[in-house]
Amino acid sequence: MPIVFHKHIRPEGEVGIWKITESETFFRNKLELSPEEEAQIEGMIGKRKIEWLAGRKLLHVLSGRETRGKILKDEFGKPHLENSDYQISISHSHELVAVSAAPEPIGVDVQYLVEKIGRIAHKFVRPEEMEAIDPITRLEHLHVIWGAKECLYKAYGRKKLDFREHLITDPFKYRPEGGILGGWTIKQSHQAYFEIHYEKHEDYMLVYAIERR
Repeated sequence: MPIVFHKHIRPEGEVGIWKITESETFFRNKLELSPEEEAQIEGMIGKRKIEWLAGRKLLHVLSGRETRGKILKDEFGKPHLENSDYQISISHSHELVAVSAAPEPIGVDVQYLVEKIGRIAHKFVRPEEMEAIDPITRLEHLHVIWGAKECLYKAYGRKKLDFREHLITDPFKYRPEGGILGGWTIKQSHQAYFEIHYEKHEDYMLVYAIERR
């Protein structure tokens, strides 16, 4: 299936969603994987492998390039696009894969809405963030906070972050039509502010964040 969502990020950047209905063979026929990428995919099976391939295909389509850039990983495991100043992020959930790319630190997350997120909320939601949640939209609100912190974590890219201690979202009112909030990554001397966007797509929550200096 082609791209089901595509949006430009101001001032420069892209975010998109691909709904996966294709086989592994389809994606392999569309992609020429480098030896480094073949090494990354080695050992993956079934759905996980198809998600991985779909993310590469989607990123290439959004790039508008004729020749696909290889996606490699740095020493922390953060993916980056070879020979490009753009930073990238990839997420997948069930049959959806989402990617984002921009010159600034960026993160993307897509999640299928599940009730069980409420049982782990205490692990990633700060007290002031919890106070802003309307019980009527609790499920969606929690997924926005989770997605926002996943985005901040990915944009930081060096792991070793606590979702409650180091990742902070400004309290906000959840809006069904989508919205914007602020978020911070704060750890020791590192501090970065992000503009975070969220949109609900059927039973999924898409969140993407880009650093604003």
